[in-house]
Amino acid sequence: MGEDAGMNETRAAGRRSRTRSVDVERALLAAAEAVLAREGPGGLTVRAVATEADIAPMGVYNHLGGKDGLVEALLTRGFDRLRAAVEPGGEPDALARLSGSQTRYRAFALANPHLYAMMFDTGASQRKTSPLFTERAAASFTALVRNIELAAATGSITAPDPRLAAQQIWSAVHGAVILELHGLLQVPDPEAAFHALVATLLRGLRPSGG
Repeated sequence: MGEDAGMNETRAAGRRSRTRSVDVERALLAAAEAVLAREGPGGLTVRAVATEADIAPMGVYNHLGGKDGLVEALLTRGFDRLRAAVEPGGEPDALARLSGSQTRYRAFALANPHLYAMMFDTGASQRKTSPLFTERAAASFTALVRNIELAAATGSITAPDPRLAAQQIWSAVHGAVILELHGLLQVPDPEAAFHALVATLLRGLRPSGG
C-alpha cells in the first residue's frame, strides 16, 4: 500500500511538473507576442520576453531553447492561428465560406502586423530547418485548398486543380495585405478594395455563365 501511494505521488508530481512547463511556455509565448506588438521584431530579445513574462532569462533557454526556439514557437503559433482563420467559419454555403476565409485572413494580418510579417520573412529561413514549422505553415494553405474543394464540389466554382487555384488566390490576397500593411494602397477604402478583389478572384472561378 505504501509503495503504491509513493508511486502515485511520483506520477502526480510528474504531471504537475509537465503542467507547469506547459504553462511557462504559454506565458513566454504570450509575452513574446506582447513584446513583438509593442516593440517590433528588433525588440524581441530573450531578456525582453523574460522580463515581460516575469521569468528568469534562463527559463527561455530551458523551456524553448533560447531565442531561435522562441521564434520558431511564435511563428508556429502564428500559422496555427492563421489556419484557424482560414478554416470554415459557419457560413451558409461553400462560396460564402471561401470568401469569408479571405476576409478572416486579412483580419488576422491587420490585427498582428509584426507577427504576420515575421511569418513570411523570418519564416522563410525557419522552413529550412524545422519540419514542425513547415508542417504548420503548410496546414494554413491546405485549409484554403479544402475550402476551394468544397466550393467546387457544390458547383459554385470550377477548379480542376484546387491547389493551383489556392495558390493564385493566396498570392493575390497576400499581396493586397502586404500593400495595406505598408500603407501603399492607392484607394481611399482598403476594406472595400479588398472585398472587390476577392469578388473578382472568385468570379474568375465561377462556371461559364454562372
